[in-house]
Amino acid sequence: MDIQLYQGGASHAEGVSDVVKLSSNENPFGPSDAVKEAVRKSVHELHRYPSIDHLSLRRAIAQVHKLDADRIICGVGSDEIISFLCNAYAGPGDEVIHTEHGFAMYRISTLAAGATPVEVPERERTVDVDAILDACCFRTKLVFIANPANPTGTMIGGNEVARLADGLPPQTLLVLDGAYAEYVDGFDGGASLVDSRDNVIMTRTFSKLYGLGGLRIGWGYGPAPVIDVLNRVRGPFNLSQTQLVAAEAAIRDRGYAERCRAENARLRTWLAEALAGLGVPSDTSCANFVLARFSDQDEAEACEAYLRSRGLLVRKVAGYKLPNCLRITVGDESACRRVVHAVGEFREVR
Repeated sequence: MDIQLYQGGASHAEGVSDVVKLSSNENPFGPSDAVKEAVRKSVHELHRYPSIDHLSLRRAIAQVHKLDADRIICGVGSDEIISFLCNAYAGPGDEVIHTEHGFAMYRISTLAAGATPVEVPERERTVDVDAILDACCFRTKLVFIANPANPTGTMIGGNEVARLADGLPPQTLLVLDGAYAEYVDGFDGGASLVDSRDNVIMTRTFSKLYGLGGLRIGWGYGPAPVIDVLNRVRGPFNLSQTQLVAAEAAIRDRGYAERCRAENARLRTWLAEALAGLGVPSDTSCANFVLARFSDQDEAEACEAYLRSRGLLVRKVAGYKLPNCLRITVGDESACRRVVHAVGEFREVR
């Protein structure tokens, strides 16, 4: 009962029909046509149980990212991989570290496993490796960091991540949450670190760049012994056939993924610069959203209410200890322009 219920992004505004949802970091362009066709075909196999070992999808992931398919595990979103890790490696008397603005599921999954979450401070909304290492002790079993991070959009470099992995106690696993890794051009999400260490595992998702948030598909890549343990707690039919074929079609459609990445980068830069021009700054974002900073919590909440009244739904992040901020998903061009125009109106009225 110490677990606070997860709060998702708003999807409707009372009294407004023309709603633009920019509160859940969804791909505004949705899935590719290849994915839609794969889903349509899957209806003919709904009476069949899906694959237990997810082999075809794991091979597709391995081929695209140049990984070892035997060291990949698939789950119901990357959230389920996080849950597997906490259930398998942490329990009563153990500690799990996350940072002060870290994803809420780290704390939730830790408490569900009976372990103790330990929150460490960030430095200017960025993961602080020294703070994490200072918080480690013989009870520390897992360390979670998102890189790029949510809801800040910031990230740390590969040397810092390697320094963190090398400085952890021998019984501790470093979990690199790469939900937004695909938005960083040329970034492997930590795969090279996983290959060179025995204490690092990374998680990824199909919910963001690939536009499959509604189907809930994720995966993890780690040392063979760790993946073996996680598969022992994974349900045999945790992913449906529709999920499996949709994800495989998505990851093989590289042209569509590249177009989505490029368009996000273009509009993210425009959105951040336009907001800054209105006196609303943000850190350089490496994801598909910007964290807009206001003078105080009252101004942030007033702006959110103003945007909502105009059918523009963004995310309040006071629950992530960022009360003066709003997280704004990078939508399509029309959505981005509507947000900037509305924020400009709000600032004039304010």
